[in-house]
Amino acid sequence: MKQASPPEKKINIVQGEFRVGGGDLVLSTVLGSCVAACLHDPQARVGGMNHFLLPGDDRNFNPRDAERYGVHLMELLVNGLMQFGARRDRLQAKLFGGARVVRGLSDVGRKNGEFAERFLSYEGIAIVSHDLGGEQGRRLQFWPASGRARRSFITAAATISVEHVRAQPIASACGDVELFGDDPPERIVRRA
Repeated sequence: MKQASPPEKKINIVQGEFRVGGGDLVLSTVLGSCVAACLHDPQARVGGMNHFLLPGDDRNFNPRDAERYGVHLMELLVNGLMQFGARRDRLQAKLFGGARVVRGLSDVGRKNGEFAERFLSYEGIAIVSHDLGGEQGRRLQFWPASGRARRSFITAAATISVEHVRAQPIASACGDVELFGDDPPERIVRRA
């Protein structure tokens, strides 16, 4: 009789986070314009994933918001992998995300993807696959020990226009807050 394999340990990664590990670990996330870098050392059988919101560079980097920026999270991911026995010269990368989910605004998804590719090139880390851009969000699962990744598109997250976003009020627990109403963005209405 075949012995059952142990259950996988699943961890969801959200914006501003990274995780490193191996064994039976499965990392997952949901991406729109954000980018997730999945790095893997096939010899050490360890890997990790990050999830960043903005590329970040020396001109606009704010240390208080470091966890939002790719430049910070990429460094943490690489250093975390090296602490788990990975070697930089063996690392392989897979990149996902960077969609343009809101028409009419700057294409931060494209900027995120370009940043990740530049960073990895500069660090000498090979990109073995990537799925960047487009207009749909993605669900992602990554098995750090094997380097296997599974991506699926989120069809309900089709690109929306800025006008549609501005027409949707957002409620809050402490009262109504309308962030994108009919008024110009600089005239935000708050009700307590």
